[in-house]
Amino acid sequence: MSLTIRLHIAPYKTLNLSDINKTKISSFSTRIRPKPIYHSNSLIHFVYDKPKMLDSSNPVESSIPSIKSSLIEPDGGALVDLVVPESERGARALEAESMPKVRLTKIDVEWVHVISEGWASPLTGFMRENEYLQSLHFNSLRMADGTVVNMSLPIVLAIDDETKERIGSSKNVGLVASDGDLIGILRSIEIYKHNKEERIARTWGTTAPGLPYVEECITSAGNWLIGGDLEVLKPIKYNDGLDHYRLSAQQLRKEFDNRQADAVFAFQLRNPVHNGHALLMNDTRRRLLEMGYKNPILLLHPLGGFTKADDVPLDVRMEQHSKVLEDGVLDPKTTIVSIFPSPMHYAGPTEVQWHAKARINAGANFYIVGRDPAGMGHPTEKRDLYDPDHGKKVLSMAPGLEKLNILPFRVAAYDTVAKKMAFFDPSRSQDFLFISGTKMRTYARTGENPPDGFMCPGGWKVLVKYYESLQVEEAPKKPTVLST
Repeated sequence: MSLTIRLHIAPYKTLNLSDINKTKISSFSTRIRPKPIYHSNSLIHFVYDKPKMLDSSNPVESSIPSIKSSLIEPDGGALVDLVVPESERGARALEAESMPKVRLTKIDVEWVHVISEGWASPLTGFMRENEYLQSLHFNSLRMADGTVVNMSLPIVLAIDDETKERIGSSKNVGLVASDGDLIGILRSIEIYKHNKEERIARTWGTTAPGLPYVEECITSAGNWLIGGDLEVLKPIKYNDGLDHYRLSAQQLRKEFDNRQADAVFAFQLRNPVHNGHALLMNDTRRRLLEMGYKNPILLLHPLGGFTKADDVPLDVRMEQHSKVLEDGVLDPKTTIVSIFPSPMHYAGPTEVQWHAKARINAGANFYIVGRDPAGMGHPTEKRDLYDPDHGKKVLSMAPGLEKLNILPFRVAAYDTVAKKMAFFDPSRSQDFLFISGTKMRTYARTGENPPDGFMCPGGWKVLVKYYESLQVEEAPKKPTVLST
Protein backbone atom coordinates (compact mmCIF):
# COMPACT_ATOMS: atom_id res chain seq x y z
CA MET A 1 0.00 0.00 0.00
CA SER A 2 1.52 3.33 -1.00
CA LEU A 3 1.91 6.28 1.32
CA THR A 4 -0.33 9.21 0.43
CA ILE A 5 -0.30 12.83 1.50
CA ARG A 6 -3.48 14.85 1.82
CA LEU A 7 -3.39 18.11 -0.02
CA HIS A 8 -5.69 20.98 0.95
CA ILE A 9 -5.73 23.84 -1.53
CA ALA A 10 -6.34 27.26 -0.06
CA PRO A 11 -8.24 29.80 -2.18
CA TYR A 12 -6.12 31.59 -4.71
CA LYS A 13 -7.22 34.51 -6.80
CA THR A 14 -6.72 32.78 -10.16
CA LEU A 15 -8.61 29.65 -9.10
CA ASN A 16 -12.31 29.40 -8.30
CA LEU A 17 -12.76 26.11 -6.49
CA SER A 18 -16.54 26.37 -6.68
CA ASP A 19 -16.25 25.91 -10.44
CA ILE A 20 -14.71 22.46 -10.05
CA ASN A 21 -17.06 19.53 -10.49
CA LYS A 22 -16.43 17.47 -7.34
CA THR A 23 -17.92 14.35 -8.86
CA LYS A 24 -15.31 14.49 -11.59
CA ILE A 25 -12.49 14.92 -9.10
CA SER A 26 -13.61 11.89 -7.10
CA SER A 27 -13.38 9.75 -10.22
CA PHE A 28 -9.63 10.24 -10.47
CA SER A 29 -7.51 7.26 -9.46
CA THR A 30 -4.00 7.34 -8.03
CA ARG A 31 -2.74 6.73 -11.56
CA ILE A 32 -4.41 9.76 -13.10
CA ARG A 33 -5.02 12.72 -10.82
CA PRO A 34 -5.99 16.36 -11.37
CA LYS A 35 -3.31 18.37 -13.09
CA PRO A 36 -0.93 20.31 -10.82
CA ILE A 37 -2.25 23.77 -10.02
CA TYR A 38 -0.06 26.73 -10.90
CA HIS A 39 0.82 29.23 -8.21
CA SER A 40 3.17 32.20 -8.55
CA ASN A 41 4.94 31.38 -5.28
CA SER A 42 6.02 27.78 -4.89
CA LEU A 43 4.12 25.83 -2.22
CA ILE A 44 3.04 29.01 -0.42
CA HIS A 45 -0.67 28.45 -1.00
CA PHE A 46 -0.49 24.74 -0.17
CA VAL A 47 -1.34 23.55 3.35
CA TYR A 48 -0.39 19.93 3.99
CA ASP A 49 -1.55 17.59 6.72
CA LYS A 50 0.82 15.00 8.12
CA PRO A 51 0.81 11.80 6.06
CA LYS A 52 -1.99 9.36 6.83
CA MET A 53 -3.66 6.53 5.02
CA LEU A 54 -6.78 7.63 3.20
CA ASP A 55 -9.96 5.65 3.61
CA SER A 56 -11.13 4.94 0.07
CA SER A 57 -14.62 4.20 1.41
CA ASN A 58 -14.94 7.78 2.64
CA PRO A 59 -16.18 9.85 -0.33
CA VAL A 60 -14.84 13.07 1.15
CA GLU A 61 -11.32 11.75 1.73
CA SER A 62 -11.20 9.83 -1.53
CA SER A 63 -11.99 13.01 -3.46
CA ILE A 64 -8.90 14.80 -2.11
CA PRO A 65 -6.02 14.91 -4.64
CA SER A 66 -3.07 12.84 -3.39
CA ILE A 67 0.63 12.69 -4.12
CA LYS A 68 2.19 9.23 -4.18
CA SER A 69 5.45 9.10 -2.24
CA SER A 70 7.18 6.57 -4.47
CA LEU A 71 9.21 6.81 -7.66
CA ILE A 72 7.06 7.91 -10.56
CA GLU A 73 6.42 5.46 -13.41
CA PRO A 74 8.17 6.19 -16.72
CA ASP A 75 6.00 7.25 -19.62
CA GLY A 76 4.51 4.20 -21.28
CA GLY A 77 4.98 2.15 -18.10
CA ALA A 78 8.47 0.85 -18.94
CA LEU A 79 11.79 2.57 -19.51
CA VAL A 80 13.12 2.16 -23.04
CA ASP A 81 16.66 0.73 -23.37
CA LEU A 82 17.87 0.51 -26.97
CA VAL A 83 21.51 -0.48 -26.41
CA VAL A 84 22.23 -3.87 -27.97
CA PRO A 85 23.39 -6.52 -25.45
CA GLU A 86 27.15 -6.97 -25.57
CA SER A 87 26.89 -10.58 -26.73
CA GLU A 88 24.96 -9.51 -29.84
CA ARG A 89 26.99 -6.46 -30.88
CA GLY A 90 29.39 -8.24 -33.21
CA ALA A 91 26.59 -9.81 -35.24
CA ARG A 92 24.65 -6.54 -35.45
CA ALA A 93 27.74 -4.62 -36.56
CA LEU A 94 28.41 -7.21 -39.25
CA GLU A 95 24.80 -6.94 -40.41
CA ALA A 96 25.01 -3.15 -40.55
CA GLU A 97 28.07 -3.22 -42.81
CA SER A 98 25.89 -4.16 -45.80
CA MET A 99 23.28 -1.47 -45.12
CA PRO A 100 23.16 2.02 -46.68
CA LYS A 101 24.73 4.51 -44.28
CA VAL A 102 23.40 7.75 -42.80
CA ARG A 103 26.12 10.06 -41.47
CA LEU A 104 25.26 11.74 -38.17
CA THR A 105 26.22 15.20 -36.94
CA LYS A 106 27.45 15.73 -33.38
CA ILE A 107 23.95 16.81 -32.33
CA ASP A 108 22.38 13.80 -34.07
CA VAL A 109 24.60 11.60 -31.89
CA GLU A 110 23.37 13.48 -28.80
CA TRP A 111 19.80 12.60 -29.83
CA VAL A 112 20.81 8.96 -30.35
CA HIS A 113 22.13 9.07 -26.78
CA VAL A 114 18.86 10.57 -25.50
CA ILE A 115 16.62 8.05 -27.28
CA SER A 116 18.74 4.99 -26.50
CA GLU A 117 18.71 5.59 -22.72
CA GLY A 118 14.95 6.08 -22.50
CA TRP A 119 14.82 9.81 -21.76
CA ALA A 120 12.15 10.06 -24.48
CA SER A 121 10.29 6.88 -23.44
CA PRO A 122 8.13 5.43 -24.91
CA LEU A 123 9.80 6.65 -28.13
CA THR A 124 11.90 3.83 -29.63
CA GLY A 125 13.69 5.69 -32.41
CA PHE A 126 13.73 8.81 -34.53
CA MET A 127 10.14 9.85 -35.22
CA ARG A 128 8.19 8.59 -38.18
CA GLU A 129 5.76 11.04 -39.78
CA ASN A 130 2.76 10.10 -37.62
CA GLU A 131 4.75 10.69 -34.42
CA TYR A 132 6.33 13.84 -35.83
CA LEU A 133 2.96 15.41 -36.66
CA GLN A 134 1.53 14.61 -33.23
CA SER A 135 4.56 16.12 -31.53
CA LEU A 136 4.61 19.19 -33.75
CA HIS A 137 0.89 19.96 -33.52
CA PHE A 138 -0.20 18.52 -30.16
CA ASN A 139 3.03 18.43 -28.09
CA SER A 140 2.11 14.84 -27.22
CA LEU A 141 1.79 11.27 -28.49
CA ARG A 142 -1.26 9.04 -28.18
CA MET A 143 -0.43 5.47 -27.24
CA ALA A 144 -2.14 2.36 -28.60
CA ASP A 145 -4.22 2.07 -25.41
CA GLY A 146 -5.43 5.66 -25.77
CA THR A 147 -3.25 7.20 -23.07
CA VAL A 148 -1.35 10.39 -23.86
CA VAL A 149 2.31 11.08 -23.12
CA ASN A 150 3.99 14.45 -23.45
CA MET A 151 6.38 14.90 -26.39
CA SER A 152 6.71 18.61 -27.07
CA LEU A 153 9.85 18.54 -29.23
CA PRO A 154 10.10 16.61 -32.50
CA ILE A 155 13.05 14.22 -32.23
CA VAL A 156 13.95 13.70 -35.86
CA LEU A 157 16.85 12.84 -38.15
CA ALA A 158 17.33 14.86 -41.35
CA ILE A 159 18.91 13.52 -44.55
CA ASP A 160 19.69 15.17 -47.88
CA ASP A 161 18.57 14.22 -51.40
CA GLU A 162 21.75 12.26 -52.10
CA THR A 163 21.38 10.12 -48.98
CA LYS A 164 17.70 9.49 -49.75
CA GLU A 165 18.60 8.33 -53.24
CA ARG A 166 21.38 6.09 -51.90
CA ILE A 167 18.97 4.46 -49.43
CA GLY A 168 16.53 3.69 -52.22
CA SER A 169 14.11 0.91 -51.25
CA SER A 170 16.17 -0.36 -48.31
CA LYS A 171 14.21 -0.93 -45.11
CA ASN A 172 17.14 -0.56 -42.71
CA VAL A 173 20.12 1.81 -42.54
CA GLY A 174 23.35 2.00 -40.56
CA LEU A 175 24.10 5.14 -38.55
CA VAL A 176 27.70 6.38 -38.52
CA ALA A 177 29.34 9.25 -36.66
CA SER A 178 31.27 11.99 -38.43
CA ASP A 179 34.50 10.01 -37.91
CA GLY A 180 32.98 6.95 -39.62
CA ASP A 181 32.41 4.99 -36.41
CA LEU A 182 29.33 2.76 -36.64
CA ILE A 183 26.86 3.95 -33.99
CA GLY A 184 23.72 1.94 -34.61
CA ILE A 185 20.94 0.76 -36.90
CA LEU A 186 17.60 2.31 -37.84
CA ARG A 187 15.09 -0.38 -38.83
CA SER A 188 11.75 -0.34 -40.69
CA ILE A 189 12.51 3.17 -41.87
CA GLU A 190 10.10 5.77 -43.18
CA ILE A 191 11.28 8.81 -45.17
CA TYR A 192 9.09 11.91 -45.39
CA LYS A 193 9.33 15.59 -46.27
CA HIS A 194 11.16 17.98 -43.94
CA ASN A 195 9.09 21.17 -43.96
CA LYS A 196 11.62 23.35 -42.18
CA GLU A 197 9.56 26.55 -42.03
CA GLU A 198 6.58 24.81 -40.43
CA ARG A 199 8.84 23.00 -37.95
CA ILE A 200 10.59 26.20 -36.93
CA ALA A 201 7.40 28.27 -36.68
CA ARG A 202 5.57 25.70 -34.56
CA THR A 203 8.51 24.89 -32.28
CA TRP A 204 9.81 28.43 -31.65
CA GLY A 205 6.78 30.58 -32.49
CA THR A 206 8.90 32.64 -34.88
CA THR A 207 10.99 32.21 -38.00
CA ALA A 208 13.22 35.18 -37.18
CA PRO A 209 16.89 34.65 -38.04
CA GLY A 210 19.34 34.04 -35.21
CA LEU A 211 17.73 31.10 -33.38
CA PRO A 212 20.79 29.09 -32.20
CA TYR A 213 19.46 25.54 -32.69
CA VAL A 214 17.84 26.43 -36.01
CA GLU A 215 21.06 27.90 -37.39
CA GLU A 216 23.12 24.99 -36.10
CA CYS A 217 20.84 22.08 -37.00
CA ILE A 218 17.93 22.94 -39.27
CA THR A 219 18.77 25.65 -41.80
CA SER A 220 21.48 23.62 -43.52
CA ALA A 221 19.87 20.22 -42.84
CA GLY A 222 18.48 17.98 -45.54
CA ASN A 223 15.02 18.24 -47.06
CA TRP A 224 13.92 14.83 -45.77
CA LEU A 225 13.37 13.22 -42.37
CA ILE A 226 14.00 9.55 -41.71
CA GLY A 227 12.32 7.70 -38.86
CA GLY A 228 12.50 4.14 -37.61
CA ASP A 229 13.30 1.81 -34.73
CA LEU A 230 16.71 2.48 -33.21
CA GLU A 231 19.33 -0.03 -32.10
CA VAL A 232 22.54 1.37 -30.60
CA LEU A 233 25.59 -0.88 -30.81
CA LYS A 234 27.23 0.34 -27.61
CA PRO A 235 26.59 3.02 -24.97
CA ILE A 236 27.37 6.53 -26.21
CA LYS A 237 30.58 7.90 -24.69
CA TYR A 238 32.25 11.28 -25.27
CA ASN A 239 35.66 10.59 -23.67
CA ASP A 240 35.82 14.15 -22.36
CA GLY A 241 36.48 13.32 -18.73
CA LEU A 242 32.81 13.79 -17.85
CA ASP A 243 31.30 10.44 -18.82
CA HIS A 244 31.12 9.37 -15.17
CA TYR A 245 28.58 12.17 -14.67
CA ARG A 246 26.37 10.91 -17.50
CA LEU A 247 24.08 8.59 -15.58
CA SER A 248 21.32 7.06 -17.67
CA ALA A 249 17.69 7.34 -16.63
CA GLN A 250 17.88 3.73 -15.42
CA GLN A 251 21.08 4.36 -13.45
CA LEU A 252 19.49 7.38 -11.77
CA ARG A 253 16.45 5.33 -10.77
CA LYS A 254 18.75 2.72 -9.22
CA GLU A 255 20.67 5.43 -7.37
CA PHE A 256 17.43 6.91 -6.00
CA ASP A 257 16.45 3.42 -4.82
CA ASN A 258 19.88 2.89 -3.24
CA ARG A 259 19.45 6.14 -1.33
CA GLN A 260 15.90 5.14 -0.36
CA ALA A 261 14.46 8.34 -1.81
CA ASP A 262 10.75 8.81 -1.26
CA ALA A 263 10.70 12.01 -3.33
CA VAL A 264 12.96 13.27 -6.12
CA PHE A 265 12.97 16.93 -7.10
CA ALA A 266 14.78 17.87 -10.29
CA PHE A 267 16.46 21.16 -11.08
CA GLN A 268 17.73 21.76 -14.60
CA LEU A 269 20.13 24.53 -15.44
CA ARG A 270 22.64 25.48 -18.09
CA ASN A 271 24.38 28.15 -15.99
CA PRO A 272 26.66 28.16 -12.93
CA VAL A 273 24.96 27.65 -9.56
CA HIS A 274 24.82 30.75 -7.38
CA ASN A 275 23.53 30.93 -3.82
CA GLY A 276 20.09 32.01 -5.01
CA HIS A 277 19.73 28.70 -6.83
CA ALA A 278 21.00 26.89 -3.73
CA LEU A 279 18.54 28.76 -1.52
CA LEU A 280 15.69 27.61 -3.74
CA MET A 281 16.85 23.98 -3.80
CA ASN A 282 17.46 23.82 -0.05
CA ASP A 283 14.13 25.52 0.67
CA THR A 284 12.34 23.05 -1.58
CA ARG A 285 13.82 20.13 0.34
CA ARG A 286 12.80 21.72 3.64
CA ARG A 287 9.22 22.08 2.42
CA LEU A 288 9.10 18.51 1.16
CA LEU A 289 10.17 17.36 4.63
CA GLU A 290 7.37 19.47 6.09
CA MET A 291 4.96 17.70 3.73
CA GLY A 292 5.91 14.40 5.34
CA TYR A 293 8.56 13.00 3.03
CA LYS A 294 11.43 11.38 4.90
CA ASN A 295 14.25 11.47 2.36
CA PRO A 296 13.78 13.87 -0.57
CA ILE A 297 16.71 13.72 -2.99
CA LEU A 298 17.77 16.61 -5.25
CA LEU A 299 18.66 15.81 -8.85
CA LEU A 300 20.90 18.67 -9.96
CA HIS A 301 20.77 18.01 -13.68
CA PRO A 302 22.71 20.41 -15.94
CA LEU A 303 22.04 20.17 -19.65
CA GLY A 304 24.98 18.60 -21.45
CA GLY A 305 24.11 18.68 -25.14
CA PHE A 306 24.36 21.54 -27.63
CA THR A 307 24.24 25.05 -26.14
CA LYS A 308 24.77 28.43 -27.76
CA ALA A 309 28.25 29.87 -28.09
CA ASP A 310 28.05 32.38 -25.21
CA ASP A 311 26.85 29.84 -22.61
CA VAL A 312 29.45 28.63 -20.11
CA PRO A 313 30.91 25.34 -21.44
CA LEU A 314 29.87 22.07 -19.83
CA ASP A 315 33.28 21.18 -18.36
CA VAL A 316 33.50 24.56 -16.61
CA ARG A 317 29.95 24.25 -15.29
CA MET A 318 30.60 20.76 -13.93
CA GLU A 319 33.76 21.93 -12.14
CA GLN A 320 31.80 24.84 -10.69
CA HIS A 321 28.97 22.55 -9.55
CA SER A 322 31.45 20.24 -7.82
CA LYS A 323 32.80 23.21 -5.84
CA VAL A 324 29.26 24.06 -4.72
CA LEU A 325 29.06 20.63 -3.10
CA GLU A 326 32.63 20.78 -1.77
CA ASP A 327 31.91 24.14 -0.12
CA GLY A 328 28.80 22.70 1.55
CA VAL A 329 26.30 24.96 -0.20
CA LEU A 330 24.43 21.80 -1.22
CA ASP A 331 24.55 18.59 0.80
CA PRO A 332 26.28 15.76 -1.14
CA LYS A 333 24.33 13.19 0.89
CA THR A 334 21.01 14.41 -0.49
CA THR A 335 22.16 15.64 -3.92
CA ILE A 336 22.94 13.78 -7.13
CA VAL A 337 24.75 15.73 -9.84
CA SER A 338 24.37 14.22 -13.29
CA ILE A 339 24.48 15.41 -16.90
CA PHE A 340 21.29 15.47 -18.98
CA PRO A 341 22.45 14.59 -22.54
CA SER A 342 19.82 16.54 -24.49
CA PRO A 343 20.70 19.38 -26.87
CA MET A 344 19.23 22.80 -26.02
CA HIS A 345 16.61 24.36 -28.31
CA TYR A 346 15.92 27.67 -26.47
CA ALA A 347 12.26 27.12 -27.37
CA GLY A 348 10.73 28.40 -24.13
CA PRO A 349 7.39 26.92 -22.98
CA THR A 350 7.48 24.30 -25.74
CA GLU A 351 10.90 23.03 -24.70
CA VAL A 352 10.38 23.14 -20.94
CA GLN A 353 7.74 20.43 -21.35
CA TRP A 354 10.44 18.19 -22.81
CA HIS A 355 12.77 18.98 -19.93
CA ALA A 356 10.07 18.03 -17.41
CA LYS A 357 8.94 14.92 -19.29
CA ALA A 358 12.48 13.53 -19.51
CA ARG A 359 12.89 13.85 -15.72
CA ILE A 360 9.74 11.78 -15.20
CA ASN A 361 11.52 8.97 -17.01
CA ALA A 362 14.49 9.35 -14.64
CA GLY A 363 12.20 8.99 -11.61
CA ALA A 364 11.63 12.61 -10.56
CA ASN A 365 8.15 13.34 -9.21
CA PHE A 366 8.79 17.04 -8.53
CA TYR A 367 10.16 19.52 -11.06
CA ILE A 368 11.39 23.01 -10.17
CA VAL A 369 10.67 25.62 -12.83
CA GLY A 370 11.83 29.21 -12.89
CA ARG A 371 11.39 32.45 -14.76
CA ASP A 372 11.56 32.16 -18.56
CA PRO A 373 12.62 28.49 -18.60
CA ALA A 374 14.44 27.47 -21.79
CA GLY A 375 14.02 31.05 -23.02
CA MET A 376 16.31 33.59 -24.60
CA GLY A 377 16.28 37.14 -25.85
CA HIS A 378 14.55 37.76 -29.15
CA PRO A 379 17.20 37.31 -31.85
CA THR A 380 16.32 40.53 -33.72
CA GLU A 381 14.47 42.69 -31.18
CA LYS A 382 15.37 44.01 -27.74
CA ARG A 383 12.92 41.91 -25.72
CA ASP A 384 12.41 38.41 -24.37
CA LEU A 385 11.33 35.93 -27.01
CA TYR A 386 8.77 34.40 -24.61
CA ASP A 387 6.65 35.68 -21.75
CA PRO A 388 8.76 34.79 -18.68
CA ASP A 389 5.75 33.39 -16.77
CA HIS A 390 4.36 31.19 -19.53
CA GLY A 391 6.74 28.28 -19.00
CA LYS A 392 5.50 27.44 -15.51
CA LYS A 393 1.88 28.06 -16.48
CA VAL A 394 2.17 25.74 -19.48
CA LEU A 395 3.74 23.01 -17.34
CA SER A 396 0.72 23.06 -15.03
CA MET A 397 -1.60 22.39 -17.99
CA ALA A 398 0.50 20.33 -20.41
CA PRO A 399 -0.97 17.05 -21.67
CA GLY A 400 0.84 14.01 -20.34
CA LEU A 401 2.46 15.79 -17.38
CA GLU A 402 -0.43 15.34 -14.95
CA LYS A 403 1.52 12.98 -12.69
CA LEU A 404 4.43 15.41 -12.24
CA ASN A 405 4.28 17.98 -9.44
CA ILE A 406 5.40 21.41 -10.69
CA LEU A 407 7.20 23.70 -8.23
CA PRO A 408 7.52 27.28 -9.54
CA PHE A 409 10.50 29.37 -8.44
CA ARG A 410 10.30 31.91 -5.72
CA VAL A 411 12.32 34.92 -6.87
CA ALA A 412 15.67 35.22 -5.12
CA ALA A 413 17.94 38.27 -5.13
CA TYR A 414 20.87 39.63 -3.15
CA ASP A 415 19.73 41.14 0.15
CA THR A 416 22.07 44.08 0.73
CA VAL A 417 21.02 44.31 4.39
CA ALA A 418 21.47 40.64 5.29
CA LYS A 419 24.39 40.39 2.83
CA LYS A 420 23.22 37.11 1.34
CA MET A 421 20.88 35.73 -1.30
CA ALA A 422 17.30 35.74 -0.04
CA PHE A 423 13.77 35.46 -1.34
CA PHE A 424 12.68 38.82 -2.70
CA ASP A 425 10.50 40.88 -0.36
CA PRO A 426 8.54 43.51 -2.36
CA SER A 427 7.83 45.48 0.82
CA ARG A 428 11.50 46.47 0.93
CA SER A 429 12.46 46.17 -2.71
CA GLN A 430 15.09 48.90 -2.32
CA ASP A 431 17.20 46.48 -0.24
CA PHE A 432 17.53 43.90 -3.01
CA LEU A 433 20.05 43.72 -5.83
CA PHE A 434 19.35 41.64 -8.91
CA ILE A 435 22.60 40.32 -10.38
CA SER A 436 21.94 39.25 -13.96
CA GLY A 437 23.97 36.74 -15.91
CA THR A 438 25.47 39.62 -17.87
CA LYS A 439 26.47 41.38 -14.65
CA MET A 440 27.96 38.16 -13.28
CA ARG A 441 30.05 37.71 -16.43
CA THR A 442 31.22 41.32 -16.17
CA TYR A 443 32.37 40.73 -12.59
CA ALA A 444 34.28 37.61 -13.64
CA ARG A 445 35.90 39.19 -16.72
CA THR A 446 37.10 42.26 -14.86
CA GLY A 447 38.30 40.32 -11.83
CA GLU A 448 35.84 42.17 -9.59
CA ASN A 449 34.31 40.06 -6.84
CA PRO A 450 30.52 39.91 -6.52
CA PRO A 451 28.95 40.80 -3.17
CA ASP A 452 29.80 38.38 -0.36
CA GLY A 453 27.23 35.61 -0.25
CA PHE A 454 26.34 35.67 -3.95
CA MET A 455 28.28 32.50 -4.84
CA CYS A 456 30.53 30.14 -2.92
CA PRO A 457 34.22 31.17 -3.17
CA GLY A 458 35.34 27.93 -4.81
CA GLY A 459 32.68 28.14 -7.49
CA TRP A 460 33.46 31.78 -8.19
CA LYS A 461 37.17 31.04 -8.67
CA VAL A 462 36.27 28.51 -11.37
CA LEU A 463 34.33 31.17 -13.31
CA VAL A 464 37.05 33.80 -12.94
CA LYS A 465 39.62 31.34 -14.25
CA TYR A 466 37.42 30.52 -17.26
CA TYR A 467 36.76 34.15 -18.22
CA GLU A 468 40.43 35.05 -17.75
CA SER A 469 41.31 32.27 -20.21
CA LEU A 470 38.88 33.78 -22.72
CA GLN A 471 40.55 37.16 -22.43
CA VAL A 472 43.93 35.58 -23.13
CA GLU A 473 42.52 33.85 -26.22
CA GLU A 474 40.82 37.03 -27.44
CA ALA A 475 43.81 39.32 -26.82
CA PRO A 476 45.34 40.61 -30.07
CA LYS A 477 48.67 39.01 -30.73
CA LYS A 478 51.59 41.40 -31.11
CA PRO A 479 53.41 41.13 -34.44
CA THR A 480 56.75 39.37 -34.28
CA VAL A 481 59.69 41.74 -34.83
CA LEU A 482 62.58 40.09 -36.64
CA SER A 483 66.05 41.34 -35.77
CA THR A 484 68.49 41.91 -38.60
